Formats: sequence, structure tokens, C-alpha cells
Amino acid sequence: MTLAADLALALDPALVMARAGLTPDPWQAELLRSRAKRALLLCTRQAGKSTVTAALALHEAMYRPPALVLLLSPSLRQSGELFRKVLSLYSVFDKQAPAEAETALRLDLQNGSRIVSLPGKEETIRGYSGVSLLILDEAARIPDDLYFSVRPMLAVSGGRLIGLSTPFGKRGWFFESWQNGATDWRRVKVTAHDCPRIAPAFLEEERRALGDWWFRQEYECEFVETVDQLFGYDLVMEAITPAVTPLFGG
Repeated sequence: MTLAADLALALDPALVMARAGLTPDPWQAELLRSRAKRALLLCTRQAGKSTVTAALALHEAMYRPPALVLLLSPSLRQSGELFRKVLSLYSVFDKQAPAEAETALRLDLQNGSRIVSLPGKEETIRGYSGVSLLILDEAARIPDDLYFSVRPMLAVSGGRLIGLSTPFGKRGWFFESWQNGATDWRRVKVTAHDCPRIAPAFLEEERRALGDWWFRQEYECEFVETVDQLFGYDLVMEAITPAVTPLFGG
């Protein structure tokens, strides 16, 4: 790679996907070029949210050393899948950014950067600090206590946090941050109808096969009530009023 090409890649993270033979969707290119500290990606299945965050992770490690990038998912299998996307992109740039060590869940570059993939267990992540980029995969399924325990990792480094997920009911930190969170969150919503790679005929087939409840959640990115919920979220919120003194903890 020439010096000019390397400089262009450093200045434009969207080129990570382009150099790997992938044409980023407009929302992907916009996200890659953004330096938002906090971002939530509410995306349909197969929208490309894992691919774009893998590109973000790789660019951070290559051009902002010594960066520590953590990929956190609810399970080891999910962590491994996201990390494999990172390695697939890295294979295009391995000569440009040589590795010092590489395992199934970790990539150490000679420039001092590290990309580490972890399952969502508090005991496996407590030792990390100074995180440059924290990516929470399947974020709607990451428990609140785990989310609250990883946020301090960004306190000193001033690092970035990206949460990506399909919806999983009207509950948890991901839903609350999307629905009621502060304005410092950059929110990106991509439904199946917005994805040019998903054919309308396939979506109609999925609607018939899955039923309306699952389809709205998986493909239309709606936060729907859980099937066993006795009282709806909106009904509960409407019942809360500051005019009534709490029985406990008032």
C-alpha cells in the first residue's frame, strides 16, 4: 500500500470495508466516519451491523495505537462470531499492520493495539481498563448489571461505546437508552425494508412463517411487549405519578 493510500485509509474508516471488497451502505459509511462517543445501532437481522462494527474495531486498532478494543457479547459463541468478522477484514491489512500474536479470541498488533473478544461474564472482564472502544454485541440481551460494570472502563480513556442489537422487549438498558436516554447517544435504526440485500418476497415469507409479533421485532426493529407480560410497558409508565408518595424509600 502506498503512503497516499495509507493516509486516505487513516482519514476515512469507510475505506476499511471498501478495501475488503465490501460496499458500505450509506448508514454504515456515516457511522464509520463519525466520532460519536456513544452510539446505539437498532438494526434488523442481516443489516450488516456486525460487519460495520468489526471495521470500526480494526480501524481503531490500526490507526489509534495503542488502542484496547473490547468486543463483548452475551455468549462465547457470539463473541467468536464477531471476532471472526474482524479477522476476515484484517486479512486484507495484515502486511500493513503486522500482528504480534493472534488467537481465536484476541489480536495483538505490533503497534501496541489489542482487540479482545469476551463473553458477557463479569468475572472475565473486570481486569480491563483504559478501553479505547467498547463494542456491545446483542446489546439488548446484555444484563443491566453487566452493562453498568463495563462503563467505568471508559472513564479514564474517554473511550467510545457502541451498542448493536435487534430489539428484545421493552426492558433493559438498551431499550431505556434508546427510548429515554440522553441526547449524547447517536441512534441509528435500520429495518429490513431499509436493507437493499433483503428481498421483499423473502420478508413476506418471513412474516407468514414467524407471525406478526416476531416479525415486528426481528425485521422491523420494534420494541414489542414480551409474550408473558401481564401489564404493558406504556400502561405501567402512565400509572407512575409524582403526586403519590411511595410506600418505601420516599
